[in-house]
Amino acid sequence: MIVTNYLVIGSGIAGLTFAVKIAEHFPNKKVVIVTKASEEESNTKYAQGGVAVVLNKEEDSFKKHIKDTLIAGDGLCKEDVVKMVVKEGPKRLEELLLWGANFDTNPNGDFNLGKEGGHSEYRVVHHKDITGFEIERALLRRVHQLSNIEILPYHFAIDLITNHHVKDDNAAPETCYGAYVLNQKTGHIFTVKSDSTLLATGGIGCVYGHTTNPIIATGDGIAMAYRAKARIKDMEFVQFHPTALYDTQEGSSFLISEAVRGFGAYLRNKKGHRFMPDYDTRAELASRDIVSQSIDSELKKSGDAHVYLDCTHLDADAFIKHFPNIYNECLKRHIDIKTDWIPVVPASHYLCGGIKVNKKGKTTINNLFACGECSRTGLHGANRLASNSLLEALVYAHNIYKYHTKQNTTPVDFEIPSWNDEGTIIPEEHVLIQHNLKELQALMRDYVGIVRNNTRLKRAIKRLDVIYNEVEDLYRESKLTTSLCELRNMVNVAHLIIQQSLERKENRGGYFNSDII
Repeated sequence: MIVTNYLVIGSGIAGLTFAVKIAEHFPNKKVVIVTKASEEESNTKYAQGGVAVVLNKEEDSFKKHIKDTLIAGDGLCKEDVVKMVVKEGPKRLEELLLWGANFDTNPNGDFNLGKEGGHSEYRVVHHKDITGFEIERALLRRVHQLSNIEILPYHFAIDLITNHHVKDDNAAPETCYGAYVLNQKTGHIFTVKSDSTLLATGGIGCVYGHTTNPIIATGDGIAMAYRAKARIKDMEFVQFHPTALYDTQEGSSFLISEAVRGFGAYLRNKKGHRFMPDYDTRAELASRDIVSQSIDSELKKSGDAHVYLDCTHLDADAFIKHFPNIYNECLKRHIDIKTDWIPVVPASHYLCGGIKVNKKGKTTINNLFACGECSRTGLHGANRLASNSLLEALVYAHNIYKYHTKQNTTPVDFEIPSWNDEGTIIPEEHVLIQHNLKELQALMRDYVGIVRNNTRLKRAIKRLDVIYNEVEDLYRESKLTTSLCELRNMVNVAHLIIQQSLERKENRGGYFNSDII
């Protein structure tokens, strides 16, 4: 057993920011970070665009950023949350700079601000096209300077420990006491007992197979919170990034940043027609839901597998300087942006819903907090404005930290039972897990994609029930592996997406049901 004051599950911008702040404030208290891959592997690492922050007060304003966010969220944002996050942006950016994060500047030494879909002004602070990677680097560097933070890489959080696990009269109802954790290298499952637990586990992209997310994005935090009876909300709002590089292989897709369209690239169909002006007056700079649905419409009309992003009319030297990673990745695939169009297709990118939290990051379970993509704060509403996600993670990590500085945590002073896997066996048929995974991903892509309808959603529920029963049987009978636990989590997440899609009676933002008029 490990006993700690603060347990952080996840090592992206949300988890690391909280860990750094709380460890600095309480040098005599212990912080444990559990992460299922290497410490730097997270959704943050792959964030290309940047952080949306109002800095140029002459041309931009908080009011404009708030308005852009509300428009993108299509009437479902919590306006007080939007105002709070936007106004906190400059302060949180300043902290990143103090921790050593570097962002691109112009010859005058000012930030070289970018503009992305849905933004009315240039306000995106970035580091080339690898902003998330740079932020992750700076945060990890600071983490390693703090002796009271312990990182456990290649450890997988299986389930939250709540009063349901604890047979003690002192256990409070609806309270989290830590988590059961699997050491992936030894197969040993142990208890982490914690006074406070933060879920910062990232997204759910792998539920769809074709995704811009890394392979670790399997919705683990949301599934754990759901099983612990926390409130989960707005799961129907899955944002599809319009321009993932088309690949015939399944799995993680390379992202062609929103900023490329902000830089002036055009979307064309196979015939060369620039089609976005047909759908929206903002053309390529329309919000992601509009662009994704427009591409989906073009592909359904033509039967083609992808559309194209045309950068051939742009200043090639400026493009290469601004997007070196994208340029080199295209070259690896024999696509020269100077002369060739880039084949692109929408892919699962970001979840606007998740674990419901208040402004302090508190879930509906005591001592359990959530931050980053796994949380539902109300900022994004029905559709996230580009580059608001890193901003949200920074602001809410700070809010959770501030709450803990003012609210004393109560140490867990009773016994928690160890994990019991007596009678289970090592699964010999790994193919069963892989088969169910591929079936689940195909089900979500075909029945619960960009455009949905009630018939497909109801069929999806029936097919998912079969997968669920098979996976639960495996879970009960087998010694646990990461792949089995991830599949179980993805099944839970898929159920939430489908069920909450069926419950939605109007089309908003990223949700479109063709049966709703």
